[in-house]
Amino acid sequence: MGARTPATLAAVDADVARTLGELERKLHELEHTLSAIGRGEEPVDQTPPQPFAAPLQPAAPPQPAAPPQPAAPPQPAVAPYPGAAAPRVSSRLVDESIEQDDGPANVLAAASGPGTAPAPDVGQRANLRPGDTAPPAPRVAAPSAAELLRFRERLEQVARELTHDYDELLGRLSFPAMPTSPAGPAPGAPAISFARGAPSLDIVDVDGLRDAAVRAFESDPAGTTAYGTSVGYPRLRSWIAERHGVEPDRVLVTNGSMQADAFLFEHLVRPGDEVIVERPSYDRTLLSLRQRGARLHDIELQPDGIDIHALERLLAGGAGARPRLAHIIPNFQNPAGYTLSLPKRRALLGLAAEHGFLVFEDDPYVELRFSGESLPTMLSMDQDRVVYASSFSKTVCPGIRVGYLVGPADLIGAVAQLATNTYISPNMVAQSVVYEFCASGAIDRSIEMVKGALAERAETLANALRRELPEAEFVVPQGGYFMWVTLPPGTDVHALHHAAAERGVSFVNGTDFLLEGGENTLRLAYSGVTPGQIETGVERLAEAFRTL
Repeated sequence: MGARTPATLAAVDADVARTLGELERKLHELEHTLSAIGRGEEPVDQTPPQPFAAPLQPAAPPQPAAPPQPAAPPQPAVAPYPGAAAPRVSSRLVDESIEQDDGPANVLAAASGPGTAPAPDVGQRANLRPGDTAPPAPRVAAPSAAELLRFRERLEQVARELTHDYDELLGRLSFPAMPTSPAGPAPGAPAISFARGAPSLDIVDVDGLRDAAVRAFESDPAGTTAYGTSVGYPRLRSWIAERHGVEPDRVLVTNGSMQADAFLFEHLVRPGDEVIVERPSYDRTLLSLRQRGARLHDIELQPDGIDIHALERLLAGGAGARPRLAHIIPNFQNPAGYTLSLPKRRALLGLAAEHGFLVFEDDPYVELRFSGESLPTMLSMDQDRVVYASSFSKTVCPGIRVGYLVGPADLIGAVAQLATNTYISPNMVAQSVVYEFCASGAIDRSIEMVKGALAERAETLANALRRELPEAEFVVPQGGYFMWVTLPPGTDVHALHHAAAERGVSFVNGTDFLLEGGENTLRLAYSGVTPGQIETGVERLAEAFRTL
């Protein structure tokens, strides 16, 4: 492969941009089709079809001219309708590591999913002799609105994943993802990512993990290497239960907390069920709930957590919302960095009891408090009304992929059956290593080291923003990985994202974490960057802002 220069990357980036543009066009078409179906109309072709610009395709060698073929009958096409809202294409680089190495073609193929209309029988037509009549193409029923809606969700997810993975690849290079502007950094300057929601390697206890792995295979080789059961590695399950003051039958250990979330949503949420979410909230949770057909009610976040009065108004009266559950990230929320206050925790549990919904306490950052007073979990305040999830990705390392659920025993038993049907058992090796890391006390030492580093980085980021970008509004978090930044009204965060990338800086657009709005907001992750990188990155970000 040739040298990877900024000029080369510019060409690749242009190809990828065209591909994503085609995805946006297809989403426009789907919106138009769905709108027409809703009005009882036939979709109308308003523009000629556009060629799909697939990225990274080498030029094909010249081919001999093919004999003229009879013209194929024209196929109906659907074009974007005027005024259609453009779909959101995620700006995210990565919150976790790339989980697949699928190229755009593979991802797009997967997007079609099961139930796609079969292609014509090419082999049958190729065997026709001169003078034979080709068999008619099979008739395929027109897709229903529900099928189009499902396909739109898959297409949106593909757009997000493609943007995710491509931007992460660029972020790992030793120079900016796009050509530098005259005012930007010199070629060869390192890219700085405020998008990566993960710790940098220097604050991961690699030596402690290696020692834990040795102990796991020495102390319990049979349990470490066996299939196990769907509820997880027994020793780790018991350790988690003791940590939360519950019985082991109320704990399920999974392959990461996102899988715990997915199992819970599969068990609890049906199409049309109402779910309370924070505004903003973790984008993958929003996507997962939308894919299940949930009706989402997003309640504004305040610096001390969800707006309880707005939630009360939503629930009030006979015509009020009747949610199945409320998804809450109570500590150092992703993406905002805010923490739910103790009075609001009590008020939320009171509303849950009054209106009969569960509180899903999604709490992966709870151990990473570096200032302020620790607060009790809502699980400890109401074990029957709360389902709790957390993860060792933030306290051990992201690559370990171990998370867990704590909840009522009957609910955990039902979710465990889903896990059994999905994978028989989760990763016993990873869970055994995590157990040894925790039982030895290494996790407590690791958490203290991580908290010290995060405190320094959060303070550095806040001071740099005050100095370089005084227009920015933000709340300094008391823990966790993230800071939510609001820029003056009228700021185009998508244009800022592009201008910052030209200067070798990446972040996540606030629009990724909202059902609508947020065009002047962004999320900055300080967990994966050193104080020096933070200083330089904010200087470049401010420079990009001045160009808008």
